[in-house]
Amino acid sequence: MKKINQSSIPNQSFGWSRKQFVQKFSIGSMAIAATPSLLSASQVQPLKRNLKGIDLSKNAQIQIALIGAGGMGTQDTYAVLAHAGVKLVAVCDLYQGHLDKAKSQWGNDIFTTRDYKAILARPEVDAVIIGTPDHWHKQISIDAMYAGKHVYCEKPMVHSLDEGHAVIDAQRKTGKVFMVGSQGLSSLGNEKARELLAQGAIGDINYAEGFWARRSPTGAWQYNIPEDASTETLDWDTFLSNTHKRDFDPMRFFRWRNYRDYGTGMSGDLFVHLFSSLHFITNSYGPDQIYASGGLRYWNDGREVPDVMLGVFDYPKTPQHSAFNLSLRCNFVDGTSGTTYLRIVGSEGAMDVQWDKVIVRRNAESFETDPYLAAQAKGSGSSNTVARKEMKPQEEIVYAAEKGYLGAHHDHFGNWLTAIRGGDSVVEDAIFGYRAAAPALACNDSYYENKAILWDPKNMKLRK
Repeated sequence: MKKINQSSIPNQSFGWSRKQFVQKFSIGSMAIAATPSLLSASQVQPLKRNLKGIDLSKNAQIQIALIGAGGMGTQDTYAVLAHAGVKLVAVCDLYQGHLDKAKSQWGNDIFTTRDYKAILARPEVDAVIIGTPDHWHKQISIDAMYAGKHVYCEKPMVHSLDEGHAVIDAQRKTGKVFMVGSQGLSSLGNEKARELLAQGAIGDINYAEGFWARRSPTGAWQYNIPEDASTETLDWDTFLSNTHKRDFDPMRFFRWRNYRDYGTGMSGDLFVHLFSSLHFITNSYGPDQIYASGGLRYWNDGREVPDVMLGVFDYPKTPQHSAFNLSLRCNFVDGTSGTTYLRIVGSEGAMDVQWDKVIVRRNAESFETDPYLAAQAKGSGSSNTVARKEMKPQEEIVYAAEKGYLGAHHDHFGNWLTAIRGGDSVVEDAIFGYRAAAPALACNDSYYENKAILWDPKNMKLRK
C-alpha cells in the first residue's frame, strides 16, 4: 500500500502567474461586454474534477464497520456504500434502537454489538467509520489503528487540544489510512478555489469570513429522544466511562452536542468545516491567535454551549500565504434560516466558495497606488470641469459544478477508499485534521476562559 504522506501541507503551483490570470480575466470581460447575448455562457464556467490518481476499479472489496450509528454515522455509511467494492459487515452503538434500525437498513446478517472492541477484534473488518460523540473520537481512533483497521473519523478529530498528537502518533506508527470526516473539504468548489487563489485570481489574501445560520429545533441539536430510552436499552455507564459520572439523563445521551463533556459546541461542529476548507484552499497551517465571544440567546433547554458564537482569528505570514484575518460567525436563532458561506478576500478581488460553486469578483475600477503620484496628477489638471462618474459593475465569473455531480461527501469517501486500496494519500489525515480542529477547540477555550488563546499552528501546540 502506498505510504501516507505525513509531511506538512505542500505548496502547489498551478502554472499561472497573477498577471496571466488578470489578462485572461480581462479578455473574458471584454468579450462579454461586446457580446451581451453570451453573458451567461461566458460567466458560468463548469467545475470538473481532476481524476488523476483516483482508483475506479472494483478489484478489492473493502469490508467496513460503523461505530456510532446515529445521524451522522448513518449518513456516512450510506455515502461509503454508494461506492463500488464496499460492504458493511458490522455496526456498534450504545443504544439498542440504533442497532435494530441498522439491521432493518442494511440486513440481518450484519454483526451488531454495544462494545466497539468487539468490532476491532473481528478479522474480516478492514476499516471503521467512527460516528460517535466527540469525546470518544481519540480513543476509538487509536485503538482501531493499533488493531490494524483503517479509520474514517468524524470531525472534529479530537475533543480537546491535548488529544491531537496521540492520534497523529498512532497514524505514524501503524501506517493505517486515517481520514477526518469534514466531508466538504473534498468538494469541487474547494478544489477550484484553491486553484484560483494559486493563480492570483484575487491577489494576496488579507481577510476571510464564514457564517453558519440555523433556526430550527433539529438544527439547534434538539434531537428526538426515543420513548424507550433507559439504562436497559442503552449503555449509559460506557457512554460516561471516559468523563464525569452522572445519573442517567437521556438528554445528555441523545442531545450530546449541547454538553461540554461530550461535544465541542458550535465551533467544533461547524467552524471546523470552515477551517478545513480555508486551510485546504490557502495551504495554511492555521491561526496563531484566537478570540471568541457569544452567548445563549434563545435555546434555553439546559444546554452548556452558546447558540450564538463569534470567532476572530489571526493568521501569520507564511511561505504559503500572506498574513490575514478570519472572522467566523454561527447563529442558531437566525431568522433568515440557512445562510452559509465562506468568503476569501484579497488585494485584487474576492471569492465566495460553496461546495458546488465558486464566484470570483474583481472591481472594474482601477486606482493609483502611489499617493505622491496621485497628488501630483490631481494638481496638474487645468480644467475646472470634472466629468460626472458612472456606475461600474464588478467583473464576475461563476464556476458551477456540472450536472450529475455526486457531491463532496461522496468524493471524500472516494479519497479514503482509494488510499486504502494503495492510491493517493488522503486529503485530510491526522495532521491536517488536528490543524483544523485546534483553532475550533481553542475558540471554545477562549469563550469559556474569556481570554485570547495563543497557538503555534506549525508545531501544533499552545504558545505562552
